[in-house]
Amino acid sequence: MATSARGLQLIQDFEGFAAEPYRCPAGYWTIGYGHVLPSAVHAPVTRAMAQALLQEDVAIAEAAVGRLVARRLTQGQRDALVSFTFNLGAAALQRSTLRRVINRGEDEAVAGEFMRWVWADGRKLPGLVRRRAAEAALYGGTS
Repeated sequence: MATSARGLQLIQDFEGFAAEPYRCPAGYWTIGYGHVLPSAVHAPVTRAMAQALLQEDVAIAEAAVGRLVARRLTQGQRDALVSFTFNLGAAALQRSTLRRVINRGEDEAVAGEFMRWVWADGRKLPGLVRRRAAEAALYGGTS
């Protein structure tokens, strides 16, 4: 199941667009819609180029969710987990309690697990609080 237009929009809204490389709050060089770069050296991107990078990065996140989550997911649940994985990486999903509670079917604990992932560089970030709340709501079908 591919990420829906709603899921892609959630990612784009929280990532924002940057034509030039910048350091994200976690310290990674980033461009476009949250595409991580190996260094600050990168030509500016257009929105079309950023969309292409977004599609590539979302495909990687989708594959990770498909590989790591053993249960059947609704579209909203999948979209929420793809956004989470896009933002934090497959390794974060793999080692998370979030993944474990999902795979055990403990849906009542999922929202709280999303909210544990609101820190970057030792700081609780309001943008991550809003993003995790939006992902938890999408996962729970309340947004």
